[in-house]
Amino acid sequence: MVPEVWTRDHITEIELNSVVHFCCPVLGTNLLINMVYRMARMHSSRKGKSHSKRPIRLETPDWCQRTPEEVEELVVKLAKEGHQPSMIGLKLRDQHGIPLAKAITGKTITQILNENEQALRVPEDLFHLISRAITLRRHLEDSKKDLHSRYGLRLIESKIRRLVKYYRRQGVLPQDWRYTPEQAALLIR
Repeated sequence: MVPEVWTRDHITEIELNSVVHFCCPVLGTNLLINMVYRMARMHSSRKGKSHSKRPIRLETPDWCQRTPEEVEELVVKLAKEGHQPSMIGLKLRDQHGIPLAKAITGKTITQILNENEQALRVPEDLFHLISRAITLRRHLEDSKKDLHSRYGLRLIESKIRRLVKYYRRQGVLPQDWRYTPEQAALLIR
């Protein structure tokens, strides 16, 4: 018997690996709709397919023999060598066999760097966007008629302004921090 009006009670939802399966027990198992949720790009209509896979468990694995103090020392040592937090995470994973620093220490790499006064002046994602904008500005000084790059610069700078607004709200950046291309060129050097 098929109901005339479908309610939430008729449909069950099962989520497996970011694929949501909707199935209706009234009609049997023949009705199965798969929907994959993906994060959309900011300035295009495409969906992103590339993303990293974090370890599933947030517990310390049995095979990892490092103590939290050793991991913190490694993080600070790598930061003093000039590595950024994402690169520190990659080096811990690939060279030292530490799948996730937060699982062992209970703190993220950025929190460990803040405690040991090794933090970056500007968050890493904002730093990379600013360096892209500076590179594009240098290119536009030589190629003034490159309209596609000029449009790309506008998109990058809108992302920068959006991130700055977020980091000011979160208290990561001071309230009077502003993005200007001249200040950014000095900041990146």
